[in-house]
Amino acid sequence: MTSTVLNPGKSEPGKSEPGNPDPEKPDAEKPDAGKSDTENSDAENSDTGNSDTGNSDAGNSDTGSPSRRERRRESSARRIAGRDRQVSLHSLLVGLTVGLIIVALAVALTISMWLLVGKSDELNAAAAARDADAKAEQVALDYAVGAAQMDFSKPAEWRGRLTKGTSKELTNRLTQAATSMEQIIAPLQWTSSATPITAVVRSDDDGTYVVDCFVNVVTKNTQAPEGVQSTATYSVTIDSDKDWTITDVGGIDAMLGEK
Repeated sequence: MTSTVLNPGKSEPGKSEPGNPDPEKPDAEKPDAGKSDTENSDAENSDTGNSDTGNSDAGNSDTGSPSRRERRRESSARRIAGRDRQVSLHSLLVGLTVGLIIVALAVALTISMWLLVGKSDELNAAAAARDADAKAEQVALDYAVGAAQMDFSKPAEWRGRLTKGTSKELTNRLTQAATSMEQIIAPLQWTSSATPITAVVRSDDDGTYVVDCFVNVVTKNTQAPEGVQSTATYSVTIDSDKDWTITDVGGIDAMLGEK
């Protein structure tokens, strides 16, 4: 039997003595430890670089922010100013348009009122002229009918109708003519009746009217007891400014035998 002597200073491969670390494990772990230290250093350097870069960027960002904000404010201010100018121009154009419309309406209204007043004045003037003509025609026709009616037995009444509404000068002339006529109508027993036909204004000269009157007359006397019918024409001049006074009469002289 062979006996094996164990060397106390050696150990079997793969086995370690209690209390002694495995000599191969430290050698295997050392590279890992070194790598870890390197990686940690790189990470720290990376973090430091990143941090520095970040700080630099942050500083740059902080430095550039006021400029950008100012540019934004300026851009906004320009946009607002542009909008304000557009609004102001639009408001000005609207105001001018409204003003022009108001002026045009005012002018049109003024012209319309002027035309209306002018037309109204023309209508009033035309109506006043018609009324004046009618008044002159009525005054002249009433006078002609009264002057054409005679009765030899009532000479004063005829004389009164002959001079009614006449001017002082015409009254004197007609009174003299009537006195001469009475000397003729009395012996002939002259009577006449008259009815109006029409009267027309011949002229109007600043309120002085000349009116032609037409009267139907039936005359009876000793030479024509059955009566003779005729149309007497009178020209009567009337001054409207003197309360429609008759200033001249044509046709009376012919009737009276003076023309």
